[in-house]
Amino acid sequence: MIRIDSQIDRNFSALSHRMTDMAVPGRGATAPESIASLIDKVNAAKLRYQPGGMR
Repeated sequence: MIRIDSQIDRNFSALSHRMTDMAVPGRGATAPESIASLIDKVNAAKLRYQPGGMR
């Protein structure tokens, strides 16, 4: 079983590297989001999953 797991890990790693190296056609580089904006998104997501939270 260890051999299968390591083979799966190698295949997944190789696929991940290929996907990372691929260029996305038709999309320019986007500006990174601010930390405050990312925190706001996380907080909004947390609220959606709390009982009685907004949906």
